[in-house]
Formats: sequence, C-alpha cells, structure tokens
Amino acid sequence: MQIPRSTHRTAAAPRSEAPADAALVASRLEDLHVEARTELDHGDALELLVATVLSAQTTDVRVNQVTPELFSRWPDPAALAGAEEAAVAEVVRPLGMGPTRARRIIALAQELLARHGGRVPDDQAGGAAVPGGGRKTAQVVRGAWFGHSLLAVDTHVGRLSRRLGWTTQNDPRKVEEDVVARMEADGTGADAEELTVLGLRLILHGRRVCTARAPRCGQCVLSDLCPRVGVS
Repeated sequence: MQIPRSTHRTAAAPRSEAPADAALVASRLEDLHVEARTELDHGDALELLVATVLSAQTTDVRVNQVTPELFSRWPDPAALAGAEEAAVAEVVRPLGMGPTRARRIIALAQELLARHGGRVPDDQAGGAAVPGGGRKTAQVVRGAWFGHSLLAVDTHVGRLSRRLGWTTQNDPRKVEEDVVARMEADGTGADAEELTVLGLRLILHGRRVCTARAPRCGQCVLSDLCPRVGVS
C-alpha cells in the first residue's frame, strides 16, 4: 500500500517513553503494508540473488530496469558464467560501476556451477560466500525465496530499529541480534516467516513513511508507540 504524499502534516502523537512494543509494531505494519515482499523483481532464486547483489549502492527501481534484459540474455548460471564481461557490463551500466558489477555476477554464476551444482544454496555460509554476497544478501534470498525466518538488516531496517528504541547499534549483525531479542521479549517472532516479513515491512515503511531526512511522524501508524530516537 502506497501512502499518498501530502504537504500537509498532522501532529504526531507524544513520544513513547519506552521502546516500541514489537508485537504491536508488527501488527500495525501488517495492516498497512499487506503485501510483504521484496521490491526486486525476480522469478527464481538465481534472479533474486543476482538482483540483490546488483542492488548494492543503487535502488531497487533502477535494478528492476536492467534485470529484464539481463535475465533474458543470460537466464541460468551456465549462460551467465560464460557471458562476455563487456556485454554484461553494458546491460548493467545504468546502475554505475558496470564492469565491476558484471565481473561480480559472472563470478557468482561460476561459483554456483563450481560449488553448488548450478543451484543457489539454501544455507547461510554458502549464500554469504558467493561473490558479491555476504550475510545480508544470503538472508534476503533465504528469507524471501526459501521461506526462512531471517532479519536482513539494510539501512531502512537499521534506521527504524534505532528510532523505535530496539537498538542503539549501527553494525547490522548487532542490530539483528537486538531486534530478534526484542521480538522474543515482546512475544512475537514465533511464526516461521515472522522475522522475514517484519524486515520487509520495515523496509517499505522506511521508504514510504519513516524516511531518513524527513520522517512523516504525523502520518505514521506507529507514532504513539515510537520513542523517535534521533528524530528532532
């Protein structure tokens, strides 16, 4: 659900004196952002993995503009592993750093062929080790495609977690640990995909409402729960 943009701002509820209740946050975000899914277009695990790697230092919207041609020309690990770097670089050029991105995803495909039989691994160590991967990338793919309950901490999840009073950390892994502990303490996180879904909704909320520079607290469904740490 897209929140309409408006120049009119209503007054936010008074700040909470305590960290936001995770169960209430999850419930309200579920009502607001009904479809909890990644905004990276993909049709299989490979496409999600490649798109996630390409999304570093750019936006999902821009990635979605180049991946249709990319996946059409090189639809599987074997095709991508044997692709000419210059050709791939030209397709991903609009994202910036075309040659670097091309080398990365070609190496990723080669790694999948060499170590995983051409399949995207459904384990944290394997997913994190692919070229261009890492902990967050593995968690995005394992959560969004394979259905695991994992919190992938990006800039939005980190920012909202701090504003909600769930963590004071900046390191993504420490943020993840604090948020998981908060969810468990507040009686949520038990369902199989709860962490993944919450993470996706925090990302949507961070993009649409709780933005970095001008959070729209007066239009936020979490306003009465949120201590708004760091928001002036």
